[in-house]
Amino acid sequence: MSNDANPRLVLWTEGDFDPFHGIDVPMIEKAGGTLRLVKVRGEEERARLASDAAVLVAGWIPLPRTLLERMNRAVGVIRTGIGVDTVDLAAATELGICVANVPDFCQEEVAEHTLALIFAVARKIVHADRMVREGKWHRWSAQDMLPMHRVNGQTLGLIGLGNIARTVARKARALGLKLVAYDPFVTPEAAASVDVRLAELGEVLSSADIVSLHVPLTPKTRHLINRETLSQMKRGAILINTSRGQVVDEKALLTALQSGQLTGAGLDVLEKEPQKGPHPFFELENVVLTSHYASCSLEANAHMSLQISQQTSAMLRGEFPHHLVNQDVKETPQLRLRKKM
Repeated sequence: MSNDANPRLVLWTEGDFDPFHGIDVPMIEKAGGTLRLVKVRGEEERARLASDAAVLVAGWIPLPRTLLERMNRAVGVIRTGIGVDTVDLAAATELGICVANVPDFCQEEVAEHTLALIFAVARKIVHADRMVREGKWHRWSAQDMLPMHRVNGQTLGLIGLGNIARTVARKARALGLKLVAYDPFVTPEAAASVDVRLAELGEVLSSADIVSLHVPLTPKTRHLINRETLSQMKRGAILINTSRGQVVDEKALLTALQSGQLTGAGLDVLEKEPQKGPHPFFELENVVLTSHYASCSLEANAHMSLQISQQTSAMLRGEFPHHLVNQDVKETPQLRLRKKM
């Protein structure tokens, strides 16, 4: 597709999932855009197609400088979710490309999934299911099911207190959990407004019966949960991760689970995704794994599609998207948003 044939292309290249399902096509077309959904065969083909795009909609693909530099017509890119760790934000800003995301995507879903993992691990749901399927029906077998503790009255430590963690807190409080959180970017007053006590990381780790991770992946949070921080956790605690797999050092977590330092873990994410082939966690009965689908629901997808429609249309009209991530781009002379591409 040449530049002259379609100067306002809105492109998705990941093929295995269609973010345009439910998208407001008339809204985007009214703004001058034309949608194109492609499953590329390699990075070179993606870069060639992206060079024609005014807006690139991206899911899990990385958007490094090398790709962004070839997007000569792009005014913006949109991440179909919250995290933007896959995008070279500095390069996008330098090139004058706006980066948008959907920060209020799937708050209820991930909060629900967090609680589901807590109960699945604490109540040994998956293990019990396997036992029943194998013909084992032992309600009170100490060897198979105990020790086990009630969740009500336990302390839930939240690492990160953003929108999703606050939603978790609201739901968890109704279940009788005590709440404490670590987030250096949140004031005590803001935490108190959602009835959560802030504390330093060490205190949260040492006092919580359940630790749940809700931080973005950044250089500072990569392997935030490691051998040292795991050793600070209360012996017998549970770790839940619905954020990013690389926040956890999996080798250190494996050791903590095998040694009994942790009772169990519920993980929606892994360091390497998709996981192909065997993984040490697959052999552990005290680990519950799901395939990074905590955000999934028909309602969440509809909300995401609407956000893509609205923000894409805004950028095609020469307006800043509602959820602009790289705010500094507004001040750069290279800003493309209001230039005819």
